[in-house]
Amino acid sequence: MSPRRPNEPTTVLAGVIRKAGRRLLPFLLLLYIMAFLDRVNVGFAKQAYLRDTGLSEGAYAFGAGIFFIGYALFEVPSNLLMHRFGARVWMCRIMVTWGLISAAMVFATQAPVFYTLRFLLGVAEAGFFPGVILYLTYWFPAKERGPMMGLFYFGAPLAQILGGPLSGLLLEMHDAAGLKGWQWMFLVEGLLATGVGVWTFWYLPSRPVEAKWLSAIERETLQSALAAEDSAKARPEATEVLRVLRQPRILFFGLIYCLVQMSVYGVTFYLPSQVAHLLGRETGLLVGLVSAIPWLFALAAAYLAPRIAGSLGRRREVAIGCLGMAGFGIGLSAAGPPLGAMVGLCLATAGFIGVQPIFWTFPTDELSGPGAAAGIALINSIGALGGFLAPNMKALAEKAWTFPLAGAITLAATAWLGAALFALLDERRRANPAGVSI
Repeated sequence: MSPRRPNEPTTVLAGVIRKAGRRLLPFLLLLYIMAFLDRVNVGFAKQAYLRDTGLSEGAYAFGAGIFFIGYALFEVPSNLLMHRFGARVWMCRIMVTWGLISAAMVFATQAPVFYTLRFLLGVAEAGFFPGVILYLTYWFPAKERGPMMGLFYFGAPLAQILGGPLSGLLLEMHDAAGLKGWQWMFLVEGLLATGVGVWTFWYLPSRPVEAKWLSAIERETLQSALAAEDSAKARPEATEVLRVLRQPRILFFGLIYCLVQMSVYGVTFYLPSQVAHLLGRETGLLVGLVSAIPWLFALAAAYLAPRIAGSLGRRREVAIGCLGMAGFGIGLSAAGPPLGAMVGLCLATAGFIGVQPIFWTFPTDELSGPGAAAGIALINSIGALGGFLAPNMKALAEKAWTFPLAGAITLAATAWLGAALFALLDERRRANPAGVSI
């Protein structure tokens, strides 16, 4: 056998990254679409659900937000279990259980049942998102991770672009087979997630060593590149679970991510009903189609923002710009005329989706091994509290100040505060960027 040419490992690595991206990203994207849809479809059901059950706006806000309490409590143990048992087994478990619980929302006709199922849905889904972020570190070197995370973040906009019309169509199946439209929506979308979860067990390799679609030399090259990066950042504080969980920097990451998530769910939980109000219609297929428009801009932002940040070497500045735009858009969506409000929603969704893949490049550059599993999960747990705080703070602000824009101003302020905290985040040198651009 002839010796390898000097540039052969780099050439092989580039090919492996492209192959892994083509094989894994579409499937991970599908999982995220299912996860995000089952998490926020309660927003599409809001009008019909409150009308049919008699629940109050306050009860809706509490039930929508309590998902994130269960989610936050079980993030760290769930992610550590995924690190131990592998993504194939653990992602299957997560998806099957959350799909069944989401489908059980057909029985949520009273507030206690609504609260319980939303809390259990959070428990079941705990570990999914930080699990995928961790999973990407098993496959892609640091230089490639930002664009790959950007592609993964297509899931949230696509869940709204595709799921909005689907949810609206299902909501129009009112009284079909004796079920309300919102019951059909929860049942169908929950069972879809369960089916995809079963598929996950057979499709998803936990690590590159299990990937039969890679050759031996491809597996060896990828593992060598990732091992070199891990050794460069394998300080005790980067790998040991308890040290990671006590690091002030990790808690600071969590605070920033919490503020980001408050802007996300402050818009997401109310966007369909806000669009319905702008159109003067009940939530249905038309509202679902119009609600998808802002997410087209979010889709573009998820692709462009991490690439612009990477090409300019200005991750922090691009992130600040995204959050500033999100805050402005949230305010405009509540204060402007109908066209201005729609422009505001487009700016808000583009801003808070575009910032997130950039954000995750910071902690994943610094953590590895079990420490990465724990640190990523803790950051996401703190961030998840934003999903609980956003609807409840919005409701409390509007009640306390009896001012229609009070809730929107509060949520806009959280985005701007997140931008200010990002400005305090120092750019630490990345671990050895052994990857090559796709």
